[in-house]
Amino acid sequence: MSQICNWIGKNLSCIHRYFTLLWASLLGHRPENKLKGLVVWVTGASSGIGEELAHQLARCGSRLILSARREDELNRVKRCCLECSSLRDEDIHVLPLDLLDRTSHEEKTKAAIQYFGHIDVLINNGGRSQRSLCLETSVDVYQALMELNFLGTVSISKQVLPHMTQQGTGSIVTVSSVVGLAGAPLATGYSASKHALQGFFNSLRTEMTDFPNILISTVCPGPVQSQIVQNAFTEELNKPVAAAGNQEHKMPTSRCVRLMLVGISNGVKEMWIAQQPFLLFYYAWQYAPTFAWFITNMLGRKRVQNFKAGLDADSAYFTKPKTS
Repeated sequence: MSQICNWIGKNLSCIHRYFTLLWASLLGHRPENKLKGLVVWVTGASSGIGEELAHQLARCGSRLILSARREDELNRVKRCCLECSSLRDEDIHVLPLDLLDRTSHEEKTKAAIQYFGHIDVLINNGGRSQRSLCLETSVDVYQALMELNFLGTVSISKQVLPHMTQQGTGSIVTVSSVVGLAGAPLATGYSASKHALQGFFNSLRTEMTDFPNILISTVCPGPVQSQIVQNAFTEELNKPVAAAGNQEHKMPTSRCVRLMLVGISNGVKEMWIAQQPFLLFYYAWQYAPTFAWFITNMLGRKRVQNFKAGLDADSAYFTKPKTS
């Protein structure tokens, strides 16, 4: 099975790269032109995809509001953004934010709007993943995942949305996941929280038809090189992940973010971003679900076996497993 997956991945990755570039060129709007000067609020901006978003948006000339819990890390990201762009210190505002503290979200949103006078784009990127089996996972972990990934994101979005309807334009972009489209083992709670986001924002998009200049977009990345595994929940709330494993098989964060910005610049409502053969599986879920169930069950069984054996569950999908 691993040989078949490797063959599919090698052949389809070239085709996928070609059509990705073709898609971007046909859409026409480059982030450097479309996002220049816009005020973009990024949550979860202290590491991973959020940090890379800050860097690339800074190089595009966007004015930034950077939010996460760790103010020292946000200041580090701000310094990096100033070094890699022509932005001035006042063009980047550090605004510490705890998505779990929903009572503070109204005040934080007012502070964000007051600093630049408006918000053009909100990118909901804050959240955590999961690495644990359902039978071993505390319900407290599931509650924490829903509180953070779903309710925290919804709360901030609800605070920003009236501002955008008042100004008549804006974009709310939410980083979901491919497991928000189809579930995966070891991520029952994480997948549930992302399915909830998909349902919420798909429904919200239909409610916003009277505001054609407000974009409601969801981004569904596959495996990406970031710190999401290191920061994942396990079976207990305060138990860390034993080992993150090899990240080489995953899409580089810079590539994922570049495609996100191309999609945002061109008003794409839903983006699936992953390397092959991961992306192929989600097309199978869309167009051939019976076949997709067969493949998912086979690979899911292998993933669980690797996890139980103490191996890296992710990188052992398509290559010979390496011990952590």
